[in-house]
Formats: sequence, structure tokens, C-alpha cells
Amino acid sequence: MTARDVIRTLDELVAIRGAPEYIRSDNGPEFIAEAIRTWLKNVGVDTLYIEPGAPWQNAYSESFNTRLRDELLDMETFTTLLEARVLTDDYKLAYNHSRPHSALDYLTPAALPLRVSRLRTQSLGALPPDSRLQNPPGKHRERTAGNRSVATRLS
Repeated sequence: MTARDVIRTLDELVAIRGAPEYIRSDNGPEFIAEAIRTWLKNVGVDTLYIEPGAPWQNAYSESFNTRLRDELLDMETFTTLLEARVLTDDYKLAYNHSRPHSALDYLTPAALPLRVSRLRTQSLGALPPDSRLQNPPGKHRERTAGNRSVATRLS
């Protein structure tokens, strides 16, 4: 995967879901390349890099990696690249569209944006303001709240 591949994927995601406040990633060359940093700056997205040797700083990714390994990779012996692609695509579809996630109040990842959109439309006054408006891009530090890692803006 190259920086160009990452930018192409991020462009697609931002077009669909909007720009996030920040993106958390490891320090791999595809994520720290100048092209990525320039693209992130142009769309107004901050970065939170995971320190080397500290995978717990991205618990969601580690949880997914464990599930993927336990539920797919350790259960299958792929005989061809095509078979690996088909089974991986099937797993991805089920994971995102059929399987409820406890961290999402038992919604599927695909259903979450629709739920959020409906809630915002139904009761705009009852929802807290967009955190990106309260905490514009700037310097952040990590803190832990229960089992979740939270970015806090530094003044």
C-alpha cells in the first residue's frame, strides 16, 4: 500500500462520511509520507500517531484484528488468491452489514450513520453540538476514559 493508495481511500471515505476530526494511525511509511500530511492539512484533519510498540493506543483496531484472525484467518486454509479474496469479502460484508456490534449499541457499522442522521434530523436541539466546532483542529493529547482512548484538545 502506498501513500497514493491511502489518499485515494481517504478521499472516498471523506466523500461518503465527511472529514473526521482526526485520524489515528501507526507510523508506517504510507501514513507519514509528505503527500498524506499535505492531504490531511488540506482537508483539515489532525493526526494522532500510535507510538511504536503501543498497539493498545488503538484498541478498536486490535479488537478487529483479533476477531478477523480468530473467525476467518485461523479457520481457513486459502488455496488460491481468489478464494482468499472471496472469503475475505464475505467476512467484511457480514461484519459491516449483518453483525451487530456492542460498541455501537448493537447496530451494524453500516446502520450507524443512518441512525445518527435520523437522530440529528428529528431532534437537532437535543443533540450535543458537533465536537469539531467546539474543538477545532489543533494539538491533542490522549487520555483514557474507561476502556476507550480519548483525544483531548490542548489549549
